[in-house]
Amino acid sequence: MHCQPLPLETTGAFPPLFLDYISQKAHLQPFYGHFPTLSNFEKQIKDKSQFPPEHRAVLVKALERQYKNISVKPDLAILNEPNTFVVTTGHQLNIFTGPLYVIYKIVTAVTLARKLQAAYPDSKFVPVYWMATEDHDFEEISYFNLFGKKYTWQTQQRGAVGRMTPRELGEALKILPERVPVFEKAYLQCDTLADAVRCYMNELFGAEGLVCIDGDDAELKRLFLPVVESEILQQEAHKISNATTQKLEAEGYHTQITPREINFFYLIDGLRERIVKEGDIYRVLNSDLTFSQEEIIAIAHQHPERFSPNVVLRPLYQEIILPNLAYIGGPSEVPYWLQLKGIFDYFQVPFPMLLPRNFALYINSASQKRAEKLGVTVEELFWDDVKLRKTFVEKTSSLSLELDEEKRAIEEVFVAILRKAISIDKTLEGAVNAEKTKVLNTLENVEKRLKKAEERNYETEVNQLLGLKSKLFPNGSLQERSDNFLNFYLNDNTFLEKLLGTFDPLDFSFNILTDEEGEEEVFSSDNATGRNNPA
Repeated sequence: MHCQPLPLETTGAFPPLFLDYISQKAHLQPFYGHFPTLSNFEKQIKDKSQFPPEHRAVLVKALERQYKNISVKPDLAILNEPNTFVVTTGHQLNIFTGPLYVIYKIVTAVTLARKLQAAYPDSKFVPVYWMATEDHDFEEISYFNLFGKKYTWQTQQRGAVGRMTPRELGEALKILPERVPVFEKAYLQCDTLADAVRCYMNELFGAEGLVCIDGDDAELKRLFLPVVESEILQQEAHKISNATTQKLEAEGYHTQITPREINFFYLIDGLRERIVKEGDIYRVLNSDLTFSQEEIIAIAHQHPERFSPNVVLRPLYQEIILPNLAYIGGPSEVPYWLQLKGIFDYFQVPFPMLLPRNFALYINSASQKRAEKLGVTVEELFWDDVKLRKTFVEKTSSLSLELDEEKRAIEEVFVAILRKAISIDKTLEGAVNAEKTKVLNTLENVEKRLKKAEERNYETEVNQLLGLKSKLFPNGSLQERSDNFLNFYLNDNTFLEKLLGTFDPLDFSFNILTDEEGEEEVFSSDNATGRNNPA
């Protein structure tokens, strides 16, 4: 697989806070710990070397329970060893893996673990996929796009999505264009969506050592109990993260998350709702559940699994139960982690490295040939349709569509007219300038009409160009945010292997991927560096 990297800023697809972070702008350094370079991992390993052995024991037992129905599983026992560390990514439990970037996240985690193993052979590194099983936003996970068609899961189930039964997806399996045994096994044989996701991720990446973890676990939550009590009684996380948020916004950045006074949901079967404090009473929204302070603390000790952290505290929960070095996230996740470092400092938990996932656009051979025939560059594919159309016609036309020379000639003529007019009557200056403006505006309109006429002359080519853009950027968004990996995997069952052999987890570029190999660039690009990684 050929990989042609582009600087992320040339794509116009990433927020300023994310771009400034990967550029290591000095004013952002207080909002994170070590920046993710290979040499800095030595410092991160040292920071995490004091991870409690009793937490490792609880973690391994929890994973053994979660993997009990999987026959061929990754080596879980090595997580008990003090020199074993993990690198983590996570996402919601989108059906059929959801958008392509979920796969890119996991590939980044696997390749990072490989890279660290080679660089630090005295330690062991395990890639981890944090399954967002406690999330209750079903609409976000309920669909996926395959070959231009949207498939949607309709259900009456409510509550945490990880606890839902996935067998209803049997109907979706029947109408797929091809059979996909890995999903048939997962969705038809597993009791919960969490089990199903673990099942198919293990089929796809288990051989690479990927470990899937479900945080919806009573014993793992018990390790988080001090934070639960602190949040119920003191609500410090709200104050700390608000202060950090204000600092980031003062720097001109848009922030991602809004902290709550209590950053926990109450979680039972069929229900995951926010906990709020009203006077001396703790209430669960959209329910009849209310508790006194003594009652809610008692429930936390008896049933810690009922306390589900929201986006503000979930990262802290992850770092308390995992010997984690880095979190691998996208352009929205990395910025919201920057809002949270003060919370980690307050609870004296090492802050992980924040590593951008790999980003990519895959171009098959047919689309590549079309792009080459049209003479479009990689950067131009990221432009909006109006700019892309205008630039293409101007670049392709054999005629000059600009009237710059004519405008300069008019300017010179009116300089002479104005000189003559002023010599006769100085009050004529305004009238002469007004006439000049009218003439120049007329030329502007003529120029626009010339360009429109030439666009019509190239209508076939323009339509081909916009069709290519629509194919590579479905619904006007990045391919990785819309298409499912099955778009490529069904045509090439080595697709995942190629990604694993191509992505560099520490190269923060946008990767243009094609199946061509060799030293030549895929097609014309002004900013590409031409890195090539054969699969």
